[in-house]
Amino acid sequence: MTSVLLSLTAVLAASAVAAPAALAAPGADRPAAVPAGWEAVDAADLARIGAEPDARRAPLAAGEDASAAAEEPELLALQSARNGRFVATEVNYAAPNTGVLRARSAEFGGSWEGFAFEWDEASETYALRSLANDRYIAVEKNYTGSAQNVLRARSTSVGGWERFVLYYNEGLDRWALQSTLNGLFVTMENGYTGSLQYALRARSAEITGSWEEFTLYGIGA
Repeated sequence: MTSVLLSLTAVLAASAVAAPAALAAPGADRPAAVPAGWEAVDAADLARIGAEPDARRAPLAAGEDASAAAEEPELLALQSARNGRFVATEVNYAAPNTGVLRARSAEFGGSWEGFAFEWDEASETYALRSLANDRYIAVEKNYTGSAQNVLRARSTSVGGWERFVLYYNEGLDRWALQSTLNGLFVTMENGYTGSLQYALRARSAEITGSWEEFTLYGIGA
């Protein structure tokens, strides 16, 4: 298996990201909402990526705190395929949107753009923990309006609100996340304006295109 995690050096040095080598598709069954070509990824698949001899880690941007780096392959940065920006945790936002996730960073700068993907064997799902505030990502199902189902790094423990299935498409070389709380896929709201511009929300019934697609990068030293 070859690595699908590229060094961010190339991202910071050029406007176009070279396509990484493809990950062999796992053999998990697809729910009806998942189109052909998308397969669920478990912990073993992510572990193999980091175990490859040629697997590369994304370095921190110059001047950032080295403590944000890590060696484990499940520590990742997410880049939206829609706008090419990295997902950040808005730890400085006021309530009720404290910790909301937005694809707004032009480059990977440190812990704000870092997430730990923690696998649970029993449920065969991932919990995502923000490295910015050490909180788990929850889907805010009870929010209303344009913020309904927004993703926020706000939980100190993991339950149904914090569980996701991770999918990979070998042909597209892209990834997608599905919330187990509502069965919907995470979308980057490119059309939003204001403080929730580029917010991530679990609101799509299926993977329709770049709005639901992401690139993953290892952030180890």
